[in-house]
Amino acid sequence: MNEIDIVRAVIEEGYQISPQAVELIKLSNSPESLLKYILSTIDDCVFVIEPEHIDLKDFEASKMVSRIISETSPGAVSQMASGKISSSPLEPVDSHVVKTFDPALDALEEPGLSSIESDVFSAVEVSDSNPEIKPDILSSQGSDPVHDSVHDSVHDSVHDSVHDSVHDPVHDSVHDSVHDSVHDSVHDSVHDSAHDSAHGSFSNPVYPSASSRSVEKSASSFFGHAGSPSPSNRAYGADSLFSNQGNSFRSSSRDEEVRYLPGRNPVTVLSDITGHSTCVGEYMQFVQYFRDRYSRLSEIIRGRINARPIESLKRRNFRRGSDGNTEEISIIGMVSDISSTTNGHKIFSLEDSTGSFSVLIRNSDKELFELASQLLLDEVIGVTGSVTNDGKLMLATKIIQPDVPNSVQRRTGSYGKAVLISDVHVGSSQFLEEAWLDFLDFLKGESDSEEMREIAAQVRYLVVAGDLVDGIGIYPDQEMELDILDVYEQYRKAAEYFREVPEHIHVIISPGNHDAVRQAEPQPALPERICADFPKNVTFVGNPALVDLDGVRILIYHGRSIDDLVASVPGVSYQDPAGAVLEMLKRRHLAPTYGSRVSISPEKKDYFIIDPVPDIIHTGHVHTLGVQRYKNVLLVNSGTWQAQTEFQKRVNLMPVPARVPVVDLADFDVKILAFD
Repeated sequence: MNEIDIVRAVIEEGYQISPQAVELIKLSNSPESLLKYILSTIDDCVFVIEPEHIDLKDFEASKMVSRIISETSPGAVSQMASGKISSSPLEPVDSHVVKTFDPALDALEEPGLSSIESDVFSAVEVSDSNPEIKPDILSSQGSDPVHDSVHDSVHDSVHDSVHDSVHDPVHDSVHDSVHDSVHDSVHDSVHDSAHDSAHGSFSNPVYPSASSRSVEKSASSFFGHAGSPSPSNRAYGADSLFSNQGNSFRSSSRDEEVRYLPGRNPVTVLSDITGHSTCVGEYMQFVQYFRDRYSRLSEIIRGRINARPIESLKRRNFRRGSDGNTEEISIIGMVSDISSTTNGHKIFSLEDSTGSFSVLIRNSDKELFELASQLLLDEVIGVTGSVTNDGKLMLATKIIQPDVPNSVQRRTGSYGKAVLISDVHVGSSQFLEEAWLDFLDFLKGESDSEEMREIAAQVRYLVVAGDLVDGIGIYPDQEMELDILDVYEQYRKAAEYFREVPEHIHVIISPGNHDAVRQAEPQPALPERICADFPKNVTFVGNPALVDLDGVRILIYHGRSIDDLVASVPGVSYQDPAGAVLEMLKRRHLAPTYGSRVSISPEKKDYFIIDPVPDIIHTGHVHTLGVQRYKNVLLVNSGTWQAQTEFQKRVNLMPVPARVPVVDLADFDVKILAFD
């Protein structure tokens, strides 16, 4: 039974199911029986079946009792029914109970399980307090020896099974999948994308994609309910995304991502794709990526409005009351299409796991219309409004973005300063080496200014948000503007510079689109071959990465999606890059539109979602400087160490080089230092 069969069976019963729950069912020795049991016992109020709704212990207990009954002679059954049988005839049960229990139960009592796992694998005993898990033949007898024997054998067998098979590979797979973040199951199809061309020898092949705007999408195309996967996608079989064999992809737990780097200036890497990428560009990976994006962002919005599934709107009669108005309702969906009517109104389509619905924004509501004009494809929003009599259109009165809550508190208690830079571009003929060397003298406390020396003495961290080197083949005729033509030589030169940084300063380096990693984001950290040349006080992370600098959370993102935001959102410009980062924060997503200029790798987890809300967001890429504050979050786009290139002249981009933001970690005050 593959994942498509499971999802279809669940949908036919009127439910949705998360990918983690699908994987848990597939890992069972009897997935069909387990699925039937789940659908027969699930609470009617449940909309999305999650792992916590799958009680494996109850299922195995009921299966074991059914097996006992089927293997017992009719005479014995009649004796059991009359209460005349003793517990001794059930003693052989112990020899086969372990075999009937699913290997996935090995995770039940492993030390160190997360709270999520504990909830999913909660130990529910077979007792009179849970009569629904016992067959009528036993529940009618009250507390008799048969019940006690079954209870004891189940409890003991589970205990033995757990401790005898801790290293079972099935357990490991289940442990990883359950320990991964649990999200709503939503997207079931690929939201098409148009990837940028990959440059240089370090670029990965571009993932299969098509223009999402040129393809006519049927209802609920994000989620795939309107059509079936192509034959090539159906051919997953046992090697499907949720399979525990062959071409499977194990989930990476959040704990596995966390890296703690102790020392005088400690760093904790909270979220980073490095070492956790599972993407090979297959159909189900796109599905899972959009499921994760939708479920996590919609959960944020759901905490602020009481939303209903889109499908429920189509089954409901909307009658007007005595005042002539219909009731206002709310829905949450992903924006799949945006257009304008002949009268100048905005109309867009929202999709969730149950269907799609059209929403109209009238131009007479100036404030709402302005907000609707800034909507981006693929962002997740909530909408409140009334539905027309025919039930086919919502007239919106309010748009809710995930945004940052007003109650976000600034964390305090740290000390010292963090220096934020990006776009060094070592190897370029336009690299400002003299200004860079002055910057290194500042870090070493060798500046001529006493004030600069005092600031340098407080520096604890140096954070680089991508484009450490200029790379090779990033844009046409780039080699004409390179002083170092070998990318490894560029990195060796960069390592030489960073060996000048004092050892007590902890350096964190994230890659960008010019660096020697895959072009598709999220990008892993630089390869070991390159990292080996750098000193020990340098930590390499992916792009994006969430790190904790001794109590201050900073989200590092190179910022390539700023290109998309400048092109799509009115009022956003390269001259004010922090304004683009603000738009990301309002949407709680670093790259809202899929398939535009940013090539996005469909991972099982969407690493671009801004959750939790950091204290600082540090970006670069556009070579201009910008600092802004929004609801206690500091937004910093650092400048560059490269003068204007010929390419930048052609696109009329004027860089702001050799300007360095220095952030006080105690009060988040920012000081801009000039080294030009």
